[in-house]
Amino acid sequence: MADTPRETRVLDAVVSLVDSLLDSFDVVDLITELTERSAKLFDVAAAGLLLADPLENLHLLAGTSDNAADLELFEIQADEGPCLECFVSGQPVSVADLVAESRRWPWFVPAAVDAGFASVHAVPMRAAGIVVGALGLLGTSVGELDAADLLAGQSLAHIACVAILQEHAPSASAVVPRLRNALDAQLVVEQAKGFVRERLDVSVEDAFVLLRRYARSNDEHLTDVSRRLIAQPESRPEMLAALAAINTSPA
Repeated sequence: MADTPRETRVLDAVVSLVDSLLDSFDVVDLITELTERSAKLFDVAAAGLLLADPLENLHLLAGTSDNAADLELFEIQADEGPCLECFVSGQPVSVADLVAESRRWPWFVPAAVDAGFASVHAVPMRAAGIVVGALGLLGTSVGELDAADLLAGQSLAHIACVAILQEHAPSASAVVPRLRNALDAQLVVEQAKGFVRERLDVSVEDAFVLLRRYARSNDEHLTDVSRRLIAQPESRPEMLAALAAINTSPA
């Protein structure tokens, strides 16, 4: 796979993700897969996707690692960084060497360097002329994204918008409720991850993996599984037993 041209790998990712859009899909699961593919496609260590709520506050919708998720959350709290800048300007941001941008982002840069990252990039997510979020890419080595990489990243960001909005040409009035639905779905999944972490004594990241594997093995949506786990106490013993079995089985 490493010898496959970048263009071929990007097209393969696009085709696979669009195929998912043409079938019944779970928005949180698909966005997670998109961020995972983004990290691999652009040879970066991690990726994260931030989505805006109706008040234009950004929220973490997906992150490929705990380090990436923590840094993206810090970026939101510090109100500075590549995804924030990308969201406000509506333009891609690509920083080849983070250390050189200490004055630009005095809080974000030390946090990113401490987390092991050396370069950062972000592309905007747009819908009906509105910037609704940003896809962030985090590298552990110095390096920039060229024009072709940024275009490919923008293509994946567009797919993320389609997945969240669930139609190709939404009106401006339709954007806000669909953003709210995506954020609500993510909140349910986060609650389920915390519940599984506590009951099975696993990490949050492993809890998410278990929930995804359970959903896929039962041909269910990740959000539906999470909602049932949280809202239907009578279902919990059977679901937790199944999740525990998955935890002890080979991946």
